[in-house]
Amino acid sequence: MDIIKRISDLMNERKWSVNYLAMEADLTQSTLSSIMSRNSLPKIDTLQRICKAFGISMAQFFWEDEQTEAVDEQERQLLHRFRELSPKKRQALLELLSPPEKE
Repeated sequence: MDIIKRISDLMNERKWSVNYLAMEADLTQSTLSSIMSRNSLPKIDTLQRICKAFGISMAQFFWEDEQTEAVDEQERQLLHRFRELSPKKRQALLELLSPPEKE
């Protein structure tokens, strides 16, 4: 698997820049730029931070978009737009969509 391409693909899906990913992953922009431009493999802890920024697990990172369930076009669009959100905005949306708690 091409790890750098996978990171790049995930950034493109979300329309994130290297600077934005660095900020979300709590990495320096120079660290991330160096990984991307030199095509060098990130350290495990760096990759974990990148995955956390994307809101995915390491397993999902290496899973590569294989679908086990068919989704229609609206669901695909919703998923695409959700992936473009920052982790904070994702959480807010999930809270908005959660059913109210019963008292």
